[in-house]
Amino acid sequence: MSTDSTSSSKKRAPLQPRRAVGRQRVAELLAAASDLMAEHGYEATTMAEIASRAGAKIGSLYRFFPNKEAVGEALLQHHMAIVHDEYEALAKRAADLSPEELADILIDLLAVLYPRVKSLPALMEAHTDRTEIRDRSRQQALAGISAALRVCAPGLHEQTAGDIAAVVLNNMKVMLGMTLKDAPTTPGAPDELRRMNRLYLSARLGPCQRKQMAGNSIKTR
Repeated sequence: MSTDSTSSSKKRAPLQPRRAVGRQRVAELLAAASDLMAEHGYEATTMAEIASRAGAKIGSLYRFFPNKEAVGEALLQHHMAIVHDEYEALAKRAADLSPEELADILIDLLAVLYPRVKSLPALMEAHTDRTEIRDRSRQQALAGISAALRVCAPGLHEQTAGDIAAVVLNNMKVMLGMTLKDAPTTPGAPDELRRMNRLYLSARLGPCQRKQMAGNSIKTR
């Protein structure tokens, strides 16, 4: 990521606030930056605009972040953490979900997450290691989906879970595109995609669940 020309010479690390008021201010600044970068892109967003959108003085922004690159890096890490935590929470719930319930959660997950990580595409595009960041994001998603699948259906082979996760991730991306009107859609198309994803996971995970249940039944006899 490139820095603002007025602050490119500043090399200090971002300030990590210890007080709640400071952490709240940083959250507001990052939220403003995310909104602007989602609307206009990373390069077109300036430090002055970020401060103005957050209702803060420019000096307050520079107090926490030496330049726009530092804002972008902090925002990128924040977004990746949100996605990681969402997949981790889903994996913890998956044991109590049917394949159909898991399918419904997954198909809408990216669309549900989007308002919280909406500048992620712009940040990836601007990042100097954009290919590495995209690959890391994709692997994070595949690992998260695969983990949830295997918790939901414990008998599922790891390689098979990875293959199913790739299919589901593509469905999730299509749903996000439909939601944002970036992909061809009609009023009823999202529901059809949900139905397709539900049938797919039911067919792939159901037999593993039944096999596991049968095995548990035998053990308890």
